[in-house]
Amino acid sequence: MARRAFYSFHYIPDCSRASLVRNMGVLEGNKPATDQEWEKITSGKDPAIKKWIDEQLEGKSVAIVLIGTNTAGRKWINYEIKKAWDDSKGVLGVYIHKLKDLAGDQSSKGANPFDYVPVGGKLLSSIVKAHDSSYSTSPYVYNDIKENLADWIEEAIKIREDHD
Repeated sequence: MARRAFYSFHYIPDCSRASLVRNMGVLEGNKPATDQEWEKITSGKDPAIKKWIDEQLEGKSVAIVLIGTNTAGRKWINYEIKKAWDDSKGVLGVYIHKLKDLAGDQSSKGANPFDYVPVGGKLLSSIVKAHDSSYSTSPYVYNDIKENLADWIEEAIKIREDHD
C-alpha cells in the first residue's frame, strides 16, 4: 500500500534539512505552503491554522516529525502530533540536526518533541520512536534516513494500530 506522509517541522531553521528528507522520494508527502500562503493562513489566527493542519493531515498514513534543535514543545508541532495520533495515524520522529543546511552547517540535537505530548495518561515518547542516525557525517545520515524511512513508517503505523 502506498503511504502518504504529513511532515511536521520547525520551518525557519529546518526548512532546507526538511527538504532533503521530503525530496528523498521514499513516499509521497504533503506540499508545503509557500511563504505567501502561510502568511494568509496565519492571518486567520488559530482557527485558520488548525483548519489548514487538519486538511493537510487528511488522507495521510503517517505524521513524520523532522526534529531539529528547537522543534520540541512548539505549539503547532504539538498540535500536529496530537491530531495525527488522535486520527489513528502512525507517528514517528526523525532527527535531522546532523544534515547540513544550505549554509553547510549542522545544528545541535533538540529535545524529543514527543516528551511534550500527553496521551492516555502518559507521554507519547513512551510509545512512539524518534530515530537518530548513528552517523555524524551529513551524507551518511542522509543515506541512513533514506534507507530506513519506509521501514520506520511501517513500524509507526503498526505501533499506532497496537494502541487503538
